[in-house]
Amino acid sequence: MKLQRLGILAGIALTATVALAACGTDNNSSTPSSKSTGTAAGCATGTVNAQGSTAQQNAIAQWIKNYNSKCGSGAKINYNGTGSGAGQTAFIQGTADFAGSDSPLSADQQPQANNRCKSGPAIHLPMVVGPIGVVYNVGGLTNLQFKPATLAEIFSGKITKWNDATIAADNPGVKLPSTAITTVHRAEQSGTTDNFTNYLTQTAAAQWTFGHDKAWKAPGGDAETGSAGVSNEIKSKDGSIGYDEWSYAVLNNLNMAKIYNGAGQYQALTADSAGATIGGAKVVGTGDDLQMSIDYSTTAQGAYPIVLVTYEIVCDKGTPAAALPLVKSFLEYTSSTDGQSALTQVGSAPLPEQIRAKVASIVSNLS
Repeated sequence: MKLQRLGILAGIALTATVALAACGTDNNSSTPSSKSTGTAAGCATGTVNAQGSTAQQNAIAQWIKNYNSKCGSGAKINYNGTGSGAGQTAFIQGTADFAGSDSPLSADQQPQANNRCKSGPAIHLPMVVGPIGVVYNVGGLTNLQFKPATLAEIFSGKITKWNDATIAADNPGVKLPSTAITTVHRAEQSGTTDNFTNYLTQTAAAQWTFGHDKAWKAPGGDAETGSAGVSNEIKSKDGSIGYDEWSYAVLNNLNMAKIYNGAGQYQALTADSAGATIGGAKVVGTGDDLQMSIDYSTTAQGAYPIVLVTYEIVCDKGTPAAALPLVKSFLEYTSSTDGQSALTQVGSAPLPEQIRAKVASIVSNLS
């Protein structure tokens, strides 16, 4: 399983690199500097405190291990996987030197984050690509598939039994049990939740009336903390269904559903299918802000539509002087080709090279 995971995630990076080469990024004029060639920068000492996305927690842990191995014990990097919402709040309040988030700051939060930075705006730097799997545990079934409208009705509590006619229509010939459905969602504010509910909002607006948010808004279901909590609940409860970042789904051997895409296909989550959706992503931020927009309704053939990007939220200018050298050095490592290649060891995907080079160029100029 581990070798298979490394192969498919490495494939995402290759597929997305080719696809993004044709993708417009007119909203950002940054050009890679001499420091964005992919070589990890030098070391720094001190202490950095960060928190946020659990989707990247395994990636951050690997990066810290690798950085300390390269640079010695003079650097202390603390990352707490509290969820994207908590990470954003900590960054705004000044208790996190950078935050990991699977969704951008809201329009209300951005000015607060800018104010925290004082001498420059808070910016979003994409660092990890993570598809979201729809995971389930239903009486030994291993090949379920869903249209967006069906998922919206399941997660909103309108469909309550696995043998419901709507689910049966998506799964012809499958003998479905009468087991009650238990939906599983994140308990804390989560960028994975925001991306999943944004997918439902964009693709099944008639059935999903709760909008998208980092906090789960629909009634009912089991609330679990972190991607690990969702994974454990799905594994232990027959009749359950939830959404989970791909690396956790793979590491926990969870069944993942095929999802109906804008091209009219039920598509499994694979390297190529995730890469087809990443290839349609566009940079919509301005200046050094690299916020990206993902088209969940993509009509690309063979696309798996539910994909997220994890950002590091950091001050473009204004990181406290005591933390700046280590923040900059660590993010120079994570955005290098060395740092990005390490992601395949922990079930996450590297950035496409075109985006990686932009991120590395911006990090080299943090101040």
